[in-house]
Amino acid sequence: MSDARKTWMSLLAKAPPEALRRLWNDTGLAPDFTWARAPEIGSTMVQGRMGGTGAPFNLGEMTVTRCALRLTDGGTVGHAYVQGRDKTHARIAALVDALMQTAMEQRLRAEVLAPLAADAEKRRRARAGEAAATRVDFFTMVRGED
Repeated sequence: MSDARKTWMSLLAKAPPEALRRLWNDTGLAPDFTWARAPEIGSTMVQGRMGGTGAPFNLGEMTVTRCALRLTDGGTVGHAYVQGRDKTHARIAALVDALMQTAMEQRLRAEVLAPLAADAEKRRRARAGEAAATRVDFFTMVRGED
C-alpha cells in the first residue's frame, strides 16, 4: 500500500462521521458498487507502550466496523476500517478509498480530503493549546547568598 493511500485511509477512518457524511453528500457522487464484504461490526485488541518505547501491553478492546466494496464501472476495490459501530461511515470511507484510485482522485482530494485534513489540524491545534495552557514551567533561581 502506498504512503499516500495510508494517509487518506487514516484521515477517512479518523474523520468525524457527520463531517465525512456531509462532505460526501456535497459531492453528489453515487457510484454503483457491489459488496466484497458488507459492513460488519467486531472488535480488535488495542496495544499500548509506556513512553512510546516500552514493551507493548494489551490496553483493551475497541469496537470497529469494516467493509470492502468493488466499483462496478472498473472493478476498483475500496476498503475501510473505522472506530465504532457506524456502517455508513465505513461505506463512505470505502467508496472514497475506491474512487481515490481512479480519475476522480483530484476532485475527491479537493472536496473531501482537504477539508477533513484542515479540520483534523484545527482539532490538533486546539488540543495542543489546551495542553499548553496547563503546562507548568519549573526553573531554578540562584539566590545571592554565599
